[in-house]
This record gives sequence, structure tokens and C-alpha cells, in this order.
Amino acid sequence: MSRLKRTDRPHDIVLFGATGFVGTLTARYLAAHAPEGLRWALAGRDENRLRALRDRLGLGADVGVLRADVGEPATVRALAEHARVVASTVGPYVRYGEELVAACADSGADYLDLTGEPEFVDLMYVRHDARARETGARLVHACGFDSIPHDLGAYFTVRQLPEGVPLTVDGYVTADATFSGGTLASALTQMARGPQMLAASRDRGRHEPRLMGRRATAPTGAPRFAKEIGAWALPLPTIDAQIVRRSARTLERYGPDFRYRHYAAVRRLPVALGGVAAVGALVTAAQLPPARRWLSDRLRPGDGPSAEKRAKSWFSVRFVGEGGGRRVFTEVAGGDPGYDETAKMFAESALCLAFDDLPPTAGQVTTAQSMGDALTERLRVAGITFRVAATF
Repeated sequence: MSRLKRTDRPHDIVLFGATGFVGTLTARYLAAHAPEGLRWALAGRDENRLRALRDRLGLGADVGVLRADVGEPATVRALAEHARVVASTVGPYVRYGEELVAACADSGADYLDLTGEPEFVDLMYVRHDARARETGARLVHACGFDSIPHDLGAYFTVRQLPEGVPLTVDGYVTADATFSGGTLASALTQMARGPQMLAASRDRGRHEPRLMGRRATAPTGAPRFAKEIGAWALPLPTIDAQIVRRSARTLERYGPDFRYRHYAAVRRLPVALGGVAAVGALVTAAQLPPARRWLSDRLRPGDGPSAEKRAKSWFSVRFVGEGGGRRVFTEVAGGDPGYDETAKMFAESALCLAFDDLPPTAGQVTTAQSMGDALTERLRVAGITFRVAATF
């Protein structure tokens, strides 16, 4: 089913989970930046809250309000059938996400989310990629800080390097930001599901087609002092490296042999050691239900950093790419990563899927694979930096 055949649907974009913390920020961004003629709607469980949000944003009745609840599959399927693109902020996705993915795959609607949960992404590939390919639906996960700066940043870096040769890219993340209750809930859920996450990854490996004549890897690097950036590099066990690797598998521009490593960059060794200890303690606590509940109660879903705190937050991802006798340093940077910039990335991704001239893709795809150049340009115009710092 082509995008042209879906234009008779009443909404170009439906934002599901619009009254949550990131959902509200995304709705606010769309309200301020929606192109003329955009047909969009706010969706969630509570129509009254949705209408109140619409009123607060100064939107008229031409912005729709749709009631949908993941506990009522018929409402979720109706939502998917009314939209060209469905953007979901409702997590943890491994608990609440599949019904909507299935509905979009069946109806041919494009789907995007903000998940950073590898288990969920792998499960959705195994269960719904084939159906989405049949209907033409594009299922695009990780369309926020997980993992757009890293996926598009690696893509941008690769495009500065020679073609047809082995390439390596290392990404180094630094940020000053605070997370919300929804982010904490998703992280704790993921940390508590190690065996399930491993099983889902193995199952995906059995279903994925083998890459012939090329190789794309994302090994976990070792902690080290990275002279090229003047900081300690600590391996980041996030979904980002997996997303970059999947982009490299599908796009020949990454060369015949591509390797990506993903790190947090920390200037001072004591801070680096403290961060490792803190993450280890959090992972351990997440295995114990009472500790996990206690942590979840510290910051409830829907809670998040104030506008003042977000205004002071920032992120930078520096990349070092090498290949064919050339070395390049690049950077992707912006403001508050988890919320203001995530809302921007998420909204622009939805607009990109709805309106831009994109490569013909279907099934579970990455942002680089499905929207690479178009989304990079959208984000540049929106104020996120993509730059070449140096070449050798």
C-alpha cells in the first residue's frame, strides 16, 4: 500500500500519549511548527485531558482528539486506520507498545516511537516486520535521543569518508541533563529483563537475513583514555550502537566492512569511576522488585525536569571516522537531549515520514535507512548541529 493510497485517511499524523511529559512537549512543538494544512490529532486514554491540552496549546477543533487505550485493542486499531503516521510516546514499550505496532503493520500506517528498549525492538522485528513489508508500513523505533543523534551522526560521518573501503566510526557522548519518570520506568524495566532481552536478540538473529559480501559490527569497546578527544571513554550499553549497526547492514555507503563503537566521554577519572559504580548499583537494584518499586516511586511517569532546568541542559556527540587513508572528526550537538530536543527530533521525524520524498522502504527500518538526508536537513534547520570539525 503506497503512501498515495493512504491520503484518504483523516489524519496525516496522530500523536499517541500526547498528555504525557514528552508527549506534551511534542504536541507543543507540532503546534508551533506544523506546516499549513497538516491534519493531525492528539490521542490517549482520557479525552478530557486531551481536549484540555488542545485548549492550553491554543489549537482549534481542526486538531482532532482520539481516544485509544492499549488495553482495548479495537481502539488502537481504529487509531492506526485513521492515520498516515502514528507517533507513540507510550512506554515502557515492552509492556504497552506491541498492540499499536501490530495495528500499524496490518493497516499500512507508518509508526515511530521513542523506545530505547532492545528487547522490544527485537520482538517487533520478529513478529511484525514481515507484515509491515507486505502493507508498506515503515516501523521506525528510537526516534529521540535514543538514537537519532548517534544513528544520523554516524551516517553523516560515513558520508565524509571514501566509498567502497572498510570504515570505522567511534561515537563519544557527553551531556548535562535530567531524566523524567517515564525514562526511569523504561530503564528499570529494561535492566530487570536481562534474560528476556538476550532471548529476543537471539531470536532476531535467527530471523534476520545473513549479510552477504559485507560486514557490519558494533563490538563493545573497552574502557580507555581516548587521546583523540582528550577524555576517558566508557562503553555505553544502550540501544544506539545496535541501531547504527542495522543502518550499516542495510546501506552500502557504509562500505564492505564497517565497525562502530559507542562510548560515554568523561574528562575526569574519578567521575568516570563513580559513573560506572552508579550504573552497576542501579542495575543490581533493578533485579529486586522492592528496590525497583522504591526507585520508580522517586519519579513517577509524567514527572520531568522543569523548563528552567531543560534550558540549561545540552548534549554533544563527537565522532571519529577513519577509512581509505582519511580521518574525520564530526559532531552532532544540541540543547536538552531527553526532552526538548527529543520532542523536536520526534516531531520532525513524523513530519519527514508524512511529507518528504524518501527512499522506498518498508518493514522495521532505522532513521538513517528510511529518512537519512531528509531528516538530517530538517534537524539542521530546526537548530541541531551537524558539523565537520576536522579532516586529515
